[in-house]
Amino acid sequence: MRALRGLHLLRSGGGVPELRGAARRGMAQVPDFARGWPHPSLLGGQLPKMLAESFQQGLPYAEETLNYGSPYGHPKFLESLAGFLSQQYGAPVAPETLLATSGASMGADLCIRAHAKAGDICVFEEPTYYHAHSFARDQGMELKGVLMQEDGLDLKELEELCVSTGRVRVVYTIPIHQNPTGVTTSEAKRQGLVALARRHGFLVVADEAYQMLNFEPSQVKPLFYHDDPAEPRVLSIGTFSKLIGPGLKVGWVQAHRQLLQPLTKVGYFASGGNTVTFSSMALKHFMDSGQLSQHLAFLCSELGARCRLLCTRLRELRVEVQEPKGGYFVWVKGDGTRIGRGPL
Repeated sequence: MRALRGLHLLRSGGGVPELRGAARRGMAQVPDFARGWPHPSLLGGQLPKMLAESFQQGLPYAEETLNYGSPYGHPKFLESLAGFLSQQYGAPVAPETLLATSGASMGADLCIRAHAKAGDICVFEEPTYYHAHSFARDQGMELKGVLMQEDGLDLKELEELCVSTGRVRVVYTIPIHQNPTGVTTSEAKRQGLVALARRHGFLVVADEAYQMLNFEPSQVKPLFYHDDPAEPRVLSIGTFSKLIGPGLKVGWVQAHRQLLQPLTKVGYFASGGNTVTFSSMALKHFMDSGQLSQHLAFLCSELGARCRLLCTRLRELRVEVQEPKGGYFVWVKGDGTRIGRGPL
């Protein structure tokens, strides 16, 4: 299987640092590809109005949600979230397998903080999300990279690392529409990764922020559905930041209760309860009314059209493109010296 080496990244929402200065100097026609951020046009229209309406619908719960609550999140929110996810995933989601978070970054930090200790090894895909290493580094973990291939993580290299060190505790993976390669891990490798986790005793933290951002119908389910409740190894992380907007810091962790329970013992949860008890309820009506599903359909269609246009223009420049089936990122193969000199 060919490795994803020697390739250069161009993101459909972020990318070439050299272009940032040009954009700041007033070249409005030059898009900023430096970050995986949504275009402002995707945050306007009817979206703010719908969110304001949903916020109003959540106010009757204020006497409960402005107080301390369950570390897992408000039960009514978790019920609505379970219903929404069941519809989107095409598979049942039980509220008791969910814990509300302040987004995907907090979810990853929380999972690693609760289940690992200093000196343990955390394995990352190579390449991976450029801020991901900090989740493990902050806990004093040792960081190791395992090569990404066209169908996901190199499992042979991962197993060799497990055997040679005996200290792999966490594998952080982005198994669908990966940041930055756009790769979706194959079904065989999903099963193989979870089997390796059971064999070698590590946990899989699956950052699935792009799980629902599909440009065409997808049968790919979260990694959680490959887990065994008798010996759970997977914590799947989701977020509304990519579905609605990154300023809305509400997300979730989906895992079997044995893995969720330690998260509630982390200091800031043990002291203050769940961090999004109030803000999460502002989304309950947005999910229950079907408005979020409608917005998601629009978003996937719009992002898909923009991605196809980007890939078409890149191919016209004779750049080799690995076109994704969802998410925010396009991985290209090109002349790095040419890219470094300025706009293509």
